[in-house]
Amino acid sequence: MIENLDQNQIIFIIGAMASAAVITGFMAGFFGIGGGLIMVPILFYIFNFAGIEKSFVMHLALGTSFSIIIPTSVISTMTHMKFKAVDFSIVKTFGVFVAIGVVCGTIFAVSLKTSSLVLFFSIMTMLFSLYFFLSKEKKNPTPRKINLIYRVFCGFLSGFLSGPMGIGGGVINTPILKMFGYPIKVAIGCSAAIGFIIALIGAIGFAISGSYLNINAPLSLGFVNIPTFFIFVPITMFMAKIGGKTVHKFNKRLIGKLFGVYLFIISCKLFYDYFSF
Repeated sequence: MIENLDQNQIIFIIGAMASAAVITGFMAGFFGIGGGLIMVPILFYIFNFAGIEKSFVMHLALGTSFSIIIPTSVISTMTHMKFKAVDFSIVKTFGVFVAIGVVCGTIFAVSLKTSSLVLFFSIMTMLFSLYFFLSKEKKNPTPRKINLIYRVFCGFLSGFLSGPMGIGGGVINTPILKMFGYPIKVAIGCSAAIGFIIALIGAIGFAISGSYLNINAPLSLGFVNIPTFFIFVPITMFMAKIGGKTVHKFNKRLIGKLFGVYLFIISCKLFYDYFSF
């Protein structure tokens, strides 16, 4: 268990978290995502290494990821606002259905066993990796109104899928907004803002559910690990600002392909690990 870790192991864990936070924060600002696709697998392996009980190790990774995304998404959104890349009319009309989806998705996630969550995450990550491999930027996109049916369906689906993945939903919402003709920078900015809604609801849901189930995870509030939050947040907030600035003067196609490679590898590794639970 975590109490049996020696000093070198603790230093290794802190170093791994700090390194992961640098990458997570930059990617969050760059792609308008919460960073959960990077954080959740890393936290899963770190918590596993630390001796966290396997029955809720993935739940702890998800809840902690959501808590870290809250401040990161605020910084990312504020940075994109400076470039006038956040349309709050989209955030408000689309975000309410996302919020409903997150509530349902969080309840669904808490009801699953760790093995089922790992399998769910690996499958969805594989699909997202294919998106980054195959997506192309439209030339001169023309935004069109997202009608109520699409807002309800796409918003709820985005929120629901984000719950069992511990993500801010940017990897889902950015393609949706691009599909409706919004320029990539506006889609990213709006996704960052919607990510705040998702993360806030998700973190509260996992904290309450973990406390209700009395999981007794060390140094945690329900399924939210407090030390991890304080290690990640300062670094991710700083790096999200850098990532948010960089995307407005950088061709992100190559980075997108590399991110797709990362997701593909993570998906395969988690699918392999699924059989050990």
